[in-house]
Amino acid sequence: MLAGYVLRLAGKNMLRHRLRTGLTLAGIAIAIVSFGLLRTVVDSWYAGAELGAAGRLVTRNAASLSFSLPVTYAERIRRAPGVRAVTWASWFGGIYIDEKHFFSQLAVDASSYLNLYPEYLLSPEQSAAFQHDRRGAVVGRKLAAKYGFKIGDTVPLQGTLFPGNWSFVVRGIYRGADDKTDENQFLVHWDYVNETIKNTLPAQAERVGAFIVDIREPTQAAAVSAAIDSSFRNSLAETRTETQKAFQLGFIALVDTILLAIQTVAYVVVLIIMAVMANTMAMAARERTREYATLKALGFRDGFVAMLILGESLSLSLAGGALGILLTYPAANAFHSATRDLFLIFQVQPLTVLLQLAAALLIGVSAALAPMLSSRRVQIVDGLRAVT
Repeated sequence: MLAGYVLRLAGKNMLRHRLRTGLTLAGIAIAIVSFGLLRTVVDSWYAGAELGAAGRLVTRNAASLSFSLPVTYAERIRRAPGVRAVTWASWFGGIYIDEKHFFSQLAVDASSYLNLYPEYLLSPEQSAAFQHDRRGAVVGRKLAAKYGFKIGDTVPLQGTLFPGNWSFVVRGIYRGADDKTDENQFLVHWDYVNETIKNTLPAQAERVGAFIVDIREPTQAAAVSAAIDSSFRNSLAETRTETQKAFQLGFIALVDTILLAIQTVAYVVVLIIMAVMANTMAMAARERTREYATLKALGFRDGFVAMLILGESLSLSLAGGALGILLTYPAANAFHSATRDLFLIFQVQPLTVLLQLAAALLIGVSAALAPMLSSRRVQIVDGLRAVT
């Protein structure tokens, strides 16, 4: 009953200065939304790595991904214990229109690549058309929708890693098995690229960027990886084999500093609004010094006054926090729509919502601490004399 009385008084106090209360609520809501979005950005960077199939390994050059491997390694990898199938891919890196229109382009072994990626759903007719056209390309559904690619369209690309003007014919448009499948890939024939560069860049011919290895038992990933790498030890191009998840995390590690900065900004935003909220509560407490003295004169203890201040602060912060949490979802959808090619998955996680709620609680409690301590020092006589 006492708690209900305190909350009613806190609610009435909040409505005394409606403009200040409204601006404070808006500030808290914006801070909570910003915190949630920044947290979701970090989560989304790591989410891609979690989607790697447990039964797929990636074999690359041990020195660096920028160094290629001989395509002849495929047969030796295929003979390793526990290996079911092998395919390969190389980054093509062509420019469509200009650098701003970037999308992922891979030169793949057309006869085996799609078999190792069953999550790429392609009709048998389109798959056959791709197989029989050396200039053919398979495009993800989202990428095709973005640029208006249709079956039979010719897509011109300006080569960077493989110089020259290239053109590919869209022979298939795949869709993902679920919403977690990347539908922004542009796949072309490695054989076609390889044959073309034999005359212009013979040093890069018969070489691939990485091998994708399908293994029989995902639990044996470490043993199979070690067996593959041992077979190429002391060769001119030693290998490093790792799970697809570890391979993708390697890319994320390149932007670790950026991700750390984003997380830091997220917490700084909360600290800033915490300071703003503390100033708001301090102003409110100073304005009510006479009221607190009157309550004490009527027999109310310091604890009741402190609860009144804490109740108002928590009511304000939790109301702003709830508003911020509700606004996070449409804000996340809008952000994802604006950056659809950047994040494969962009979903607000339950942990993020819990952290937003915890941040709102922290703001409310911390903002009330100084006014609560100050109210205990208010003497009845001095408080009644106070001019607000």
